[in-house]
Amino acid sequence: MSFPERTVVTGAGVAGFRVVEELRRRGYSGQITLIGAEDRPPYDRPPLSKKVLTDGIDPSLRADFKALDVDFRPGETATALESLPPAPDAAAARASASILVTNRDKYSFDHLVVATGAVPVTLPGPGRQRFLRTYDDALALRALLGPGLRLAIVGAGWIGAELATAAVAAGCQVTVVEAGPAPLAAALGAQAGARTAPWYERAGVALRTGTAVESVQPGGLALAGGGWLAADEVVTAVGVRPAVGWLAGSGVALEGGVAVDSGLRASVPGVYAAGDCAAFESRRFGRRLRVEHWDVALHAPEVVAANICGGAEVYDPVPYFWSEQFGRMMQYAGQHTAADRLIWRGDPEAATWSACWLTGPQPPAPGAAVPGPASPATRLTAVLTVDRPRDLLQARRLIGAGAEVDPARLADPAIPLKDTTA
Repeated sequence: MSFPERTVVTGAGVAGFRVVEELRRRGYSGQITLIGAEDRPPYDRPPLSKKVLTDGIDPSLRADFKALDVDFRPGETATALESLPPAPDAAAARASASILVTNRDKYSFDHLVVATGAVPVTLPGPGRQRFLRTYDDALALRALLGPGLRLAIVGAGWIGAELATAAVAAGCQVTVVEAGPAPLAAALGAQAGARTAPWYERAGVALRTGTAVESVQPGGLALAGGGWLAADEVVTAVGVRPAVGWLAGSGVALEGGVAVDSGLRASVPGVYAAGDCAAFESRRFGRRLRVEHWDVALHAPEVVAANICGGAEVYDPVPYFWSEQFGRMMQYAGQHTAADRLIWRGDPEAATWSACWLTGPQPPAPGAAVPGPASPATRLTAVLTVDRPRDLLQARRLIGAGAEVDPARLADPAIPLKDTTA
């Protein structure tokens, strides 16, 4: 007696839904169950801090579950992964030795895809703090934004900057509080992030860097060192953490997320992970990466679905994301570290510019010997562009190819990036 294969996907965001779509596109004929913690069907997340706030667009993905032959279970949350009892006979044994437990049911599976995403980090204190993570969050904030509202945003990262952009355009009195030395310091480093600080002042947003929040209180923020910031509403945007606590004790290895190999397979047979919660092995960058951006949620499911269907595909992208803030389009590709060398391409005080991060030898000091031909190659590891889409496109190709570049030519904005190879 044979049983149809069963794939369970927990997490109904873009990553989870894309796994479902890709499985069916590849001809997968097994049973598919999609479990989502929210009561809503799948929707796109990037518009939440952009067009949902400003224009009220509906970011839903218009999923047709009947056509996909998928059992969609909204409002259901994964709570544990437990071992199955021994099968009564070989014919009844399934490929996996685990079952997924939710707050409503239990599911055996041949393949489990963990796409539970991430949840916002909260601050201490009894005051109300809002977030911008879900569609409901965005709708609630859109209803609040208006002239005279005193809005405090904790965190000058990507979400904080995009929310500040929408809020000041709606007439709010906006103050952004950032513990780091500059906006985007955690993502880009203080040197590059500082170039965005003047944008806040020009937009009419008060930016307070180097200011830590002790707690959220009714009526505002208690600041470290005894300061106080009055606010009608507080939005906390200090980052997220992967929603994988429910996997503790399951045997699934966790390393800042679900630790998966380059094929997005977890340590437990039959289990995969994709999206914000997946920490994957990157052969390109030589380390484990967890990337919280839409491009990963869009494309990693292609590899998961292929491998569920018996393939041996590898996921090794050049990470990419974008942010619209204060009238500028920022785009980033690659993955840099604090050890990489930063080179400006154009004047960062101008309207458009790019920042490039390089790995390889530092330029010799005056009078020092020039490195010989055996010296490590200089390669582009990441680029940030401000209203320079051509730079972004060409840089992404250079990073993907692992091409050696000439730093001097790279720094000249008159030379196309594609022509800067050494």
